[in-house]
Parts: sequence; C-alpha cells; structure tokens
Amino acid sequence: MISITITGEKKVYSVSGNEVLGSLPLMSQEEVEQAIQKASQAQKGWAETELYKRADVLHNWADRLVEKQTQIGEMISKEVGKNRSSAVKEVVRTADLIRYTAEEGCRIHGDTLRGDSFRGGSSSKIAMVEREPLGVVLAISPFNYPVNLAASKIAPALMAGNAVVFKPASQGSLSGQLMVESLLETELPEGTVQCVTGKGSEIGNFLVTHPQINMITFTGSTATGQSISKKAKMIPVVLELGGKDPAIVLNDADLDLAAEQIVSGAFSYSGQRCTAIKRVLVDDLVADALTDKIKKKVEGLSVGAPEDDATVTPLIDTNAANFVQELIDDALQKGATLITGNTRKDNLIYPTLLDHVQPNMKVAWEEPFGPVLPIIRVKNETDFVSLANESDYGLQASIFTADVQKAMDIGAKLHVGSVQFNAKTERGPDHFPFIGAKKSGLGSQGIRRSIESMTQDKLFILNK
Repeated sequence: MISITITGEKKVYSVSGNEVLGSLPLMSQEEVEQAIQKASQAQKGWAETELYKRADVLHNWADRLVEKQTQIGEMISKEVGKNRSSAVKEVVRTADLIRYTAEEGCRIHGDTLRGDSFRGGSSSKIAMVEREPLGVVLAISPFNYPVNLAASKIAPALMAGNAVVFKPASQGSLSGQLMVESLLETELPEGTVQCVTGKGSEIGNFLVTHPQINMITFTGSTATGQSISKKAKMIPVVLELGGKDPAIVLNDADLDLAAEQIVSGAFSYSGQRCTAIKRVLVDDLVADALTDKIKKKVEGLSVGAPEDDATVTPLIDTNAANFVQELIDDALQKGATLITGNTRKDNLIYPTLLDHVQPNMKVAWEEPFGPVLPIIRVKNETDFVSLANESDYGLQASIFTADVQKAMDIGAKLHVGSVQFNAKTERGPDHFPFIGAKKSGLGSQGIRRSIESMTQDKLFILNK
C-alpha cells in the first residue's frame, strides 16, 4: 500500500486474543518522512484537479466500500470487538458519508465583495474570495470507529484539494488499511493518501511537529488531544475528544422513552463511544420509577462475543476493562447502590447500573468508555445545570421532558456542543455539525464544516 521499505512489523490480534488478524508495519521516522514527502508532492497536482474529478474519485471509493462491506465489516468486528451487524453498518454509513462529501464539496464556492458596500470604501474595488486547500492534512483516527471516523477526515480533506497522511489507531489499523486500499483502487493520483503506522513513541511527535504537515484532525483521548494542540503551534487543529454526556430527566418526562433511549445511548458498543450517555441526572420524584425501567432494559441486553452479534462485548483491552472495574469498585466502596451488573469475564464487563451515585465518586466525573452507568438523583433544576456543567467535558447532553420551553431554557445554560431533546446523545447524521466544548474538543466537524476547516481564504482585489 505504501511504496517504501518497512523495517519492522507488529502482529495484530482479535479483541479475544485468539486470532492473529494481520501485521502492523512499524515505520521509522525516515520512512514516515518519505510518506510525507510523497503526499506533499502529490498534493500540488491534486489541488489542480477539477472538482468533478475529485468527486468522481470519492464516489468510486464509496462504491468499492459497499462492495467490500462484508469483508471490512468482518475485520472491524474482530479487530475492535464491535458486533457484526454494527460493523457492516459502519462501512455502509461511511460510503454514504463519502458520497455526501463529494456532492457537498462541489457546492462550496468562494465569494465576491463590493468595495462601496462599506463606508469609506470605493466602487472601483471588487474583492474575490477563493478557498484554497491547506496542503497536507494529518488525519489521526481512533479504534472505536476505524472506518467511519477515518473517512470523515480523509474524504473532506481530499474534496478540498489536500493530500492526506493517515495515522490509524494501532487497534483498528487493519480495518483502516482495508478502507484506504479501496480508495487506492480508484483514479486517485499516486501518493495523495499515505497510510503511516508505528509506535507513537517513535513517530507521534515527528508527525505532529513536521513542517510539511499543514493541518491536524484528531479523534481520541483528551490528554493526547491537548498534547497535540500544544505541539502543533501555528497550524490549524480540529480535535474530537472525550465526553461525560448527561441524560437529564425531569419529573414530567416520558419515562419509558427516557429509559429506552438512555440504555441504547449508554450501552451500545459497550459504551465505547465519546457520545455515549455516561451519567443520568434524574429528578428525585421519578428516580425510583426510572431506575426500575432502566434496570429491566439493561438486564435484557445481549452480552457476549462480537460474532454472536451481542450488544455488550469485550472491551478493547485489559487496561480499559481494569479502569471500568476500578470506577465501579470505587463507587460501591463509597456507598453507591448496585442495581445490576458488576460481573466480569476477562475484558468482558457486564452492563452495570449504579444508583445513589454521589459527587465524591470517580464514576460521577470520569469517562469510563465502558458499560457502566451512574444514576445521580437531583432535587431541583438549578442542580441539574450545575452538576452537568461541573464536568470538565462538554460534548453533548440529553434532556427528557414534555415541556419544550423548559428543555430550551435548560439547554441554553448547558456548556456543551449539542443538546438532544427526548433522545439519546449520538453522533450524526454525519452532515450535522459536531462540536465539543471545554475538554471535549476544538473546532467544528460535520461534512460541510470539515471541508471548510481544511481550506483557507485567499483574497484577490480588482481595481477598476
């Protein structure tokens, strides 16, 4: 896939650890340098390629992904532990995202301004504002959506006329490589997209500080995102980081709807999503009733292996499972009530529901990235807002109530990028803006905004 010599490799195992899925090239800084140079050289010609031809490449890429949905979906399932049906849906959804990006890219144009529309200006001046590509975009994707969140960076970058250096997460890299191989089967000029893999300690800083990287778009942990932001200095950075999304349930809410949406939002893909519901803030008047409804739904979730199409599957690695278990243990030691769960088999943690969670418990504030849901009982509307906003994160929030005006009032006070009314927190549809406040991110994504973030204005002034 990359026309350079690779000095080493690392075996990639399934989440179960029972199957070798392939090898991850361990590239050196010298090899990464070659990849960046190839991308930089190819970008110049790609930027001059007509928009409709760029769009044709993307449409062909989408077609190939659909053709390979079963193969790539199977790899996603084995590599990151996602159930098979969700893994295949990720590939199909990605193809839709790419097609929309191709069409949207053709609709983004520059602007013209008349000089005499500003006091003191002159009718002899006319400004033409064009959008130019930034150059080489470094796209760093996470393990949990190794195809969708990679393509959501690569496709807009290409449509804007940039070249891409793509760095997938180690666990998820094989799925990402299959996706890129489908792209390289199109008429994309050689070198325009480069896939680089290896140890973060060896190539991470080299990539993010390289003078020929003109933008970084990253999805991953808040700690890593903050580090990238500091090191990137003068180039644009878009960061999609962690979350501690609350579901706020008022006393007039439809509790059946709330329970259904909360369980789906909290436990799909074992909670390994930045947009997962990670805490419930519920009015004390309806807390018992809601907890009972959530408990019944949690106990009905399928738990097991990805190949069995279970909802709750093993977490990505032992460290992740250990961290979730530590949060559960800390809460129980400090007086939380175990409603259901707290069973573990290696990296598989059964969906766990905790009630009477208090602010002194780690699970009230830390992002578990796993199948544990704390319920925090709240006395009044002021406490809803203060508890929600006290978090370091500000990705999304859900508000369940029959009173639309009250939902709007509360939502306006929340320090988050998105507020869902009577529905779970989630990403998408992919053309919607996706925004993180506080430590949840930097910049705005969503297909149009992603394309725009990967371009810069250039002004031409005509003097008549």
